[in-house]
Amino acid sequence: MSAMRRGAAAGLAVAALALGSVTTAVAMGAQDDEWWPGRHMGGTAWTEPVGPVGATGHMRHMSHAFVDSEYGFLVEMIAHHEEAIDAAGELARSDRAEMRAFGERIVESQSAQVEQMEGWLDEWYADRSGEVDYDPMMRDLADLSGDELDEAFLIDMIGHHMGAVMMSQQLLVRDLADHADVERLAEDIRDEQRDEIRMMQRWLRDWFDTGWGMGFSANRGPGPRR
Repeated sequence: MSAMRRGAAAGLAVAALALGSVTTAVAMGAQDDEWWPGRHMGGTAWTEPVGPVGATGHMRHMSHAFVDSEYGFLVEMIAHHEEAIDAAGELARSDRAEMRAFGERIVESQSAQVEQMEGWLDEWYADRSGEVDYDPMMRDLADLSGDELDEAFLIDMIGHHMGAVMMSQQLLVRDLADHADVERLAEDIRDEQRDEIRMMQRWLRDWFDTGWGMGFSANRGPGPRR
């Protein structure tokens, strides 16, 4: 097997194990404060959830979660962040103060990270296009409101965050970063979005009596609003 094929195979194995770890932890409610993909990369079971997006839908859009270089990580993460920023902007219409604040936090944090990554591309990879063939992971939220908006966002963003955690952990586990700044950013993204996955799972349970992969509860009564 060529070195290139070995590298690709190793990367896919890391991605598959990371996704299994994330999915198992989310399904369990992510109670382990020390959990993150890569620390528990073995012995995980894949349970295929159902729903409008859920794990099944996100698995079809996880090709960009495989990275094999620092450059690849940067261009993929920029596109990934930009989708999250657009989706988070829709939460300005949420009836829940927690969701509006969460959307604002995502826009602020990830916009700053995009600006940082774009600066690194200009500085270190000016001879490369910076373009990427990104396959969207989230549905269009523009026509949703109230509980449907909040629940759809949470379901989709949990899977979306899994992709970011996977990419970050691949960069770290496979030692792909050429610059310490990128390594630190990957750690920040992994840790920040891991914590947000737990928070979103808790909100799904508290407000909609469901969890990621258990299906969309549009026919249930409204959850509490604040």
